[in-house]
Amino acid sequence: MHIDALELGRDLIRCPSITPFDAGALDVLRDALEPLGFTCARLVFSDDRSADVANLYARLGDDQPNFCFAGHTDVVPVGDEKAWTVDPFAAEIRDGRLYGRGASDMKAAIACFAAAVSRFLARRDQSLNGSISFLITGDEEGPAINGTVKVLDWLRRRGEVLDACLVGEPTNPSTLGEMIKIGRRGSLNFALTMHGIQGHAAYPHLADNPIPRLIRALGAMVETPLDEGTAHFDPSVLTVTSIDVGNKATNVIPATAKALFNIRFNDLHTPESLTAWVRARCEDTNGRFDLETEGSGSAFLCPPGHLSDVVVRAVEQVTGIRPVLSTSGGTSDARFIKNACPVCEFGMPGETAHKVDENVAVSDIQRLTEIYEAVLDGFFAAPACRQS
Repeated sequence: MHIDALELGRDLIRCPSITPFDAGALDVLRDALEPLGFTCARLVFSDDRSADVANLYARLGDDQPNFCFAGHTDVVPVGDEKAWTVDPFAAEIRDGRLYGRGASDMKAAIACFAAAVSRFLARRDQSLNGSISFLITGDEEGPAINGTVKVLDWLRRRGEVLDACLVGEPTNPSTLGEMIKIGRRGSLNFALTMHGIQGHAAYPHLADNPIPRLIRALGAMVETPLDEGTAHFDPSVLTVTSIDVGNKATNVIPATAKALFNIRFNDLHTPESLTAWVRARCEDTNGRFDLETEGSGSAFLCPPGHLSDVVVRAVEQVTGIRPVLSTSGGTSDARFIKNACPVCEFGMPGETAHKVDENVAVSDIQRLTEIYEAVLDGFFAAPACRQS
């Protein structure tokens, strides 16, 4: 059976699968994979902290190595629908580009890998000598509680092993072939509240203004570099995203002042070490404060090796571009998969991801399918890669 990547991508986009709702997207993929011989398991996980989420694990073959393609069918909301020039879920093709929410991030990539598998299988005159699997979640754009983490736990309980994984996130800044991700920075959010004593602006000595202390603490953090970067990571960065006093009166000293900030950090740090560093800067102000933290993942690196070599060769073969191995950008579910097997990421250009009129070039759908097919050729042709 031959799978048309463009048509499958359009069918997936037509499912309005805004996290955590599946809207039929996983069934569309299952219906494409089962005729190829895949055994598909629809996995719905629940948690008191989050909505129920549907996931899909599909596997072809019983032997090792098991090469897994991972991704997500859930998408972010469309935002201001009136700002779109097309229906976000109509999968319209216009001027050689496929439009729709999820086109870039990352339904087209899922369709490309399914099409690549169909082409790869059609050319083989011998057994697979391994397995191909799909790990597709509906909870990547959301809290990531009932998605990839729980699918991986389910696989471990069954004794299933992933030997290598390619995640289809949109890794290329603007041109297909530019960039492969071999790791990601960690992300840690902070909510800082400085406490004082409310009072009259004319009598500041009778009050305790928390605003100057908040400014000093933030200044000390922003002006002090966390590090100079590493061989594979840029320097860690602290970004202040909000300062709020909630005071509309010019003659009242407020009782509290609040700030929100985020640290994107490399593998020189942990959430614990960064929290201690921030807390020390706050304590230097000699005032009362509350500090809350929320992390979405630690920094990780899968050092260049056989898997990344296979993907680099495939990209270069199809595009003529030698991709950069990068750890830039936000977080992805690769942060969970790296505990199970070597993982890297390569997908569509991401310049329109999450934006109004999200779209990808139809020609890139064809080329990404060719790249994924070349990845399968390279992986199953190189015994050393199976142990990477």
